[in-house]
Amino acid sequence: MNALVTLPPQSQLAVAPARFDAVSRAFHWISVALIVVLFASAWSLSLARDGEEAAQLLTLHRSLGVTIWVVALARLTWRLRFAVRPPLPRSLPAAQRLAAAVTEGALYVLMLVQPITGLVQSLARGKPFQLFIFEAPRVMARDKPLVSLFHEIHEATAWLLLGLIGLHVAAALFHGLVRRDGVLRSMAPWPARSTRP
Repeated sequence: MNALVTLPPQSQLAVAPARFDAVSRAFHWISVALIVVLFASAWSLSLARDGEEAAQLLTLHRSLGVTIWVVALARLTWRLRFAVRPPLPRSLPAAQRLAAAVTEGALYVLMLVQPITGLVQSLARGKPFQLFIFEAPRVMARDKPLVSLFHEIHEATAWLLLGLIGLHVAAALFHGLVRRDGVLRSMAPWPARSTRP
């Protein structure tokens, strides 16, 4: 006599939470790591023991600035053309959806604009400078007012970027700890765990 096998209702089957694709998650956490080191290197400049150490920190900062620009451009291209993006929860109010979209857009803009302001500042100094193991040549005469202007822009946009990152982290924690709606898990770097709805 054959035993009948019955499956549990669909609502009782283990369901993996919706997540961004692996490439999008990798881009996200690479960006996080780069931004942390960028801010750390910038703040460490004032603590440098001598000119040589300051020059090394500045080279690191400039080189990572170029890296974050390339990563941000690649990340945006992937997101617009290939990324798997889980939808936000239907219960999320329209105002929060708008805030999420605006914050995300502003983060992308700043990751692309911020390195350019730093590059213009470096070029306007009118002398060669190091990027990775290469030397960027002198391309213009020293323009002190331009250096000062782009230094102020670079610093102001850095604080704006930091503020938006804080807002982004606060929103992610709100979704993960208060709403518990899966938004935080969707970009988590660790493997997804099956859950029961």
